[in-house]
Amino acid sequence: MKLISFIYNLLWGDLFYLPLPNGSSIGISLLVLILIPSGIFFTIKTRFVPIRMFPEMLKLSAEKNTSKNGAISGMQALIVSTATRVGMGNMVGVVAALSAGGAGAVFWMWITALIGSSTAFVEATLAQLHKEKDPLYGGYRGGPAYYIHNFFAQKGNRYSVIAVLFALSGLLCWGGISQVISNSISSSFQNAFNIPAIITTSVTVVIAAIIVFRKNASVKVLDVIVPVMAAFYFILSLFVIVTNLDLLPSVFTRIFEEAFGIRQVVAGGFGAALMNGVKRGLFSNEAGSGSAPCAAAASDVDHPAKAGLFQAFGVIIDTIVICSCTAFIILLAPADMMANLTGMELLQGAMMHHFGYAGVVFTAITLLLFSFSTFIGVLYYARSNVAYLFGDSMKSQNIYKIFALIMLFIGGVATYTFVWDIGDIGVALMTIFNMIAIIPMHKQAIISLDDYTQKVKNRK
Repeated sequence: MKLISFIYNLLWGDLFYLPLPNGSSIGISLLVLILIPSGIFFTIKTRFVPIRMFPEMLKLSAEKNTSKNGAISGMQALIVSTATRVGMGNMVGVVAALSAGGAGAVFWMWITALIGSSTAFVEATLAQLHKEKDPLYGGYRGGPAYYIHNFFAQKGNRYSVIAVLFALSGLLCWGGISQVISNSISSSFQNAFNIPAIITTSVTVVIAAIIVFRKNASVKVLDVIVPVMAAFYFILSLFVIVTNLDLLPSVFTRIFEEAFGIRQVVAGGFGAALMNGVKRGLFSNEAGSGSAPCAAAASDVDHPAKAGLFQAFGVIIDTIVICSCTAFIILLAPADMMANLTGMELLQGAMMHHFGYAGVVFTAITLLLFSFSTFIGVLYYARSNVAYLFGDSMKSQNIYKIFALIMLFIGGVATYTFVWDIGDIGVALMTIFNMIAIIPMHKQAIISLDDYTQKVKNRK
């Protein structure tokens, strides 16, 4: 436990503090130190791809499914990655950011998304460039383990320890996430409907098992759940915004003022807003962690840069759209009513204000769909990593699925923060191993982007 705690604090805790003029300071964690500078670097190198190519991203999202031979389309890869991004980070993560950093944290989540979008483009394009045929499920597979392996193979190394460590970290992380998912589902249903955790968890595990053990059911299920839940949540949030239009200017004023600590009376307001917004933004959109490239590699697109643009668009959908929905639902509720609430009580209190008890019920159902789709999504990610470690064996695939389902069950009936910490350590290690490769390999993605950009110009 002490060892796990030490590693967790090393990866997620503040390594050092930057002093501020008002006598306060900003704590900088290792993950922030890695992801923010590299995100800025990729943003410059791609010439601000999330802004410059945004119209093309919208156009690609309207393309018809042209995949074949068991492969998934670029849009389906976006849906799979969105399933894992649009999960607890959009609800629990945003609530945590607002609780700790105030309204200003929202602004820094937006900035983090724009930066992270460029990182997502680079890693997804690399995954597409280094994908391979999938003899188990059909179509393609790949991701960081594969392009890390190829990177070191080019240097004359037959085996890659970093690639193996990435794959192991991913499987560790997704096992931990399974527990967090089921715990959130069971607790929300117990609060909303007074249903015992054992019943909610058992039903969740059975439904999940039926889906993940059917060979190609995961993508089909996510094709239905993700667009519907994201659209419904967006429409509901839009209703809250429209019915409170008179309050909107003051909310934006509050966000921008608190983002720079202008309204904070307590010293350190700026630091709290900045770091909580950045950390929760990174947690929510997953850019740089190497998760989404596992889906990007599986997509059947006619140009590698398309896969990158789909995943860059996914980060924008996740943080700038869905996370903002949660933030506005909370910030448009009376401040005095929200003053003493923290955690999920903050969101539930806001939903109660806007919709009455129906809001509490909706929160529970939304969290169920968001979390359940995250579980299906991470099991899809695990396919390529299990195959990289253990070869083309359906037996090893099924063993990991059973392990994840056991974690799903345990998390729903008991709180094991120890395993949650292991999950957090897993995603941090994934990020470190992934960044070791994509920083030196980024030129491949830039060449692909330049080629695609030229083709778009010629098309016009």
